[in-house]
Amino acid sequence: MSVITNDWLDAIGGEFHQPYYRELNSFIVSEYGSRVIYPKVEDIFNAFHLTPLNKVKAVILGQDPYHNEGQAHGLCFSVTPGTQLPPSLVNIYKELHEDIGCYIPNNGYLEKWATEGVLLLNTVLTVRAHQAFSHQSMGWERFTDSVIKAVNDQDRPIVFILWGKPARAKRKMLNNKNHLILEAPHPSPLSAYRGFFGSKPFSKTNEFLLSHDIDPIDWQIENI
Repeated sequence: MSVITNDWLDAIGGEFHQPYYRELNSFIVSEYGSRVIYPKVEDIFNAFHLTPLNKVKAVILGQDPYHNEGQAHGLCFSVTPGTQLPPSLVNIYKELHEDIGCYIPNNGYLEKWATEGVLLLNTVLTVRAHQAFSHQSMGWERFTDSVIKAVNDQDRPIVFILWGKPARAKRKMLNNKNHLILEAPHPSPLSAYRGFFGSKPFSKTNEFLLSHDIDPIDWQIENI
């Protein structure tokens, strides 16, 4: 796996020396050596490479990576350029448009959000091709819980955007009164109409940041 070299290393580097992580690493090496696994091994830690801890303004939590070819690249809900938009991302863009007027782009590549300070974190970072949740309970959840704790421990105001039951279950970890927690149903077609649409997470995030004299996030994903 690619190596984390920025300030995340100070916050979560100890995890790499834990027995559970050594077991996880052995499992991942075996999986990549014998099966088709997403994302590419060099993309597993993209969320950390693109959004250093000291730059995090908001966190969006996903579950596990997309499991079809050409989709996952290490950022939750994001797909590589030229890939058809997954249904959940279609609904995220609809809410983005209704909330703050961003036009709906011709791609689902969310790298700009990451560089704007949005940590796009899946709770499980790898998956077998065409087998959703196939790498659950192998150790990733413990690793990403350490990430969530590291962000929660930051003194500056940060927004946690929790969509869907698994993400909302992490709320119990978020006990820092400096932060804003926004919860809503998942943007998937099965649940988006149960309260995701109209939840206004993008404007609420920026209003909170501005109220603390923090530059807002430019949520517009440009056409490619």
